Amino acid sequence: MLPASFVRQGKKIVAIGRNYADHVKELRNTIPKEPFFFLKPTTSYVESGGKVEIPRGIVAHHEVELGVVIGKGGRDILQQNADLHVAGYALAVDMTARNLQEEVKKKGLPWSAVKGFDTFTPIGPFVVRSSIIDPHNLNLSLKINGAIKQNGNTADMLFRIPRLIEHVSSIMTLEEGDLILTGTPSGIGPVVSGDEVDCALADSTGNILTTLAFTATDRKGGYSYQGST
Repeated sequence: MLPASFVRQGKKIVAIGRNYADHVKELRNTIPKEPFFFLKPTTSYVESGGKVEIPRGIVAHHEVELGVVIGKGGRDILQQNADLHVAGYALAVDMTARNLQEEVKKKGLPWSAVKGFDTFTPIGPFVVRSSIIDPHNLNLSLKINGAIKQNGNTADMLFRIPRLIEHVSSIMTLEEGDLILTGTPSGIGPVVSGDEVDCALADSTGNILTTLAFTATDRKGGYSYQGST
């Protein structure tokens, strides 16, 4: 598989939750003792330059993240061998239906709909592993209509990438083209129809490694949030 085609050929998106302490605090959650994750369907991908469709009644929030593209599949991967399974990286946004999430969390229901709407994973181009010296010293930023909303560094991850790969692969086999979303820094907030969203991934010198852009629009038809019942 060509790593650059992971959007079309990958089988799953594994999204790590609560991996930045400041983000945990802003949502008033507790810091996890080990990584935890949820799954997003690959049908939620929308490539840079596309449109994120917001369903009726949904309050959609942005969460910019570093994505890790798996190049070599495996099960029970040890941390010391994790780099051998990384093909590269991609800049991504984990869109979240925040009002729906708050409701299902209170009821103890699953999160699949909250994260899984079509177009709810905007994704940038593939960045080969060799072009990034240290994935744990990268700046993640997100702007809406030119105003900065998120600006964090991957150095602040609670669990680093090798630990994430070890943990996930101890539960389910990672396959070529799978994407691991490594969590978001603080600053999450709403995206509404008409917003222009621009994201960037930069190294420690400020050199831009890749970008991601999309426009938000109202979804026509499909799901409509009716509120708590």
